[in-house]
Amino acid sequence: MDAGEFFQGLVRAHKSGRPRGVASICSAHPWVLEAVMDQAQADGGPALIESTVNQVNQYGGYTGMRPEDFRDRVQADAVERGLPIDRVLLGSDHLGPYPWRAQSAETAMDQARALAAASVRGGYAKLHLDASMPLGGDTPDPALGLDPLLIARREAELAAAAEQAFTERDTRRAPGGPPVYVIGTDVPPPGGMQAGAGDVPVTPVEEFERTVSLCAEAFAARGLKSAWSRVFAVVVQPGVEFGDQEVHPYDRRRAAGLCRAARAHPDLVLEGHSTDYQSPGKLRELVEDGVAVLKVGPALTFAAREALFALERIEVELYAGDPAVTLSRLAEALERAMLANPAHWRDYYQGGEGELRLAFRYSLSDRSRYYWPVPQVQEAVRRLLANLGCASIPWPLASQFLPLQSRLLRDGEIPGDPESLVREAVREVLLDYAQAAGVGGRRRPA
Repeated sequence: MDAGEFFQGLVRAHKSGRPRGVASICSAHPWVLEAVMDQAQADGGPALIESTVNQVNQYGGYTGMRPEDFRDRVQADAVERGLPIDRVLLGSDHLGPYPWRAQSAETAMDQARALAAASVRGGYAKLHLDASMPLGGDTPDPALGLDPLLIARREAELAAAAEQAFTERDTRRAPGGPPVYVIGTDVPPPGGMQAGAGDVPVTPVEEFERTVSLCAEAFAARGLKSAWSRVFAVVVQPGVEFGDQEVHPYDRRRAAGLCRAARAHPDLVLEGHSTDYQSPGKLRELVEDGVAVLKVGPALTFAAREALFALERIEVELYAGDPAVTLSRLAEALERAMLANPAHWRDYYQGGEGELRLAFRYSLSDRSRYYWPVPQVQEAVRRLLANLGCASIPWPLASQFLPLQSRLLRDGEIPGDPESLVREAVREVLLDYAQAAGVGGRRRPA
């Protein structure tokens, strides 16, 4: 599936009054990716999977994967789940100098350009260009932030690096057409809203128009006319966000002016970040109003974590008091891992011991997603699966702790192994996005 044709099809549909959308999956969790492949199979569309610059970069990121490693991993998952790899679209989210922002501007942009090139050579088809953060030596305005013209010029630098890499790529490993681009950065930094954040403002129309105008000028100044023709979306803040315990639902009245301005641009739609936990109706309203790309990540790992915790409760009911069985104590292992390394949650969670315990286990921000690769946590998961794999999960226990999945289990629509139950919990979220996007939202291939 050619990325350019797919995204231009989204634009054409919106401009002709037939709004369609696509869920952009920002997760490296293996069961999330498997669920995404299954849902794409059922719906007949693409699986759009994006990695952030913190997750995946030329040095491995926190996942230990470079762009080509992530490509190989995702494609292997697709093959295993029976999804043709030409229906997998890879994207880079917040592609820019964020991981190197403490270094000099020259060094940070060198690293960002190298990542843009590596992403394209690795087969990434959709690049969200983001150079909005101050770098070493920059002097941003205390009130207004970094100069928007400087941001636009740096993003054009990244596009130039990506375009050059496209001409040099190995077409056997990275087939397909040239990359498509998303501009605009009116979102929180990668990772979500931090503790203490207040109301969520909607992107002002003048800011949206300025972003488009300045980026168009910056691309033209670098001779990137062809690349600019492949800019299909602008990231905006339509007023949706989530925090530790709260969700800011979409209010289309507040975003009406912004959406009206976007409709006036014949070649552009909008991309919305942090759409996690929006209701199905709100997701559909976003798509109808022109937000064609819906980013989602924490809501998917949150669903996987919910299912794993539910399976742990089933494990306890089945085996508590049995001296022959060592319980997984998964939630405790996850909490210990988070306490041992607070780097991924210290800026997001606040409070005393009890408040932190609740956040570690149940926060909507789901900072626990960074700790699943920890060996002790992986061992707890393996033990949980082994304990539950020794015998069929009784349907009454499945009904008690996994009520939605238990109905599918009762009717024979899914197998009863623990991994399938986790994947189906993730698919409950994906179904909302598929239905909002207008691609059907089927549970099984037609």
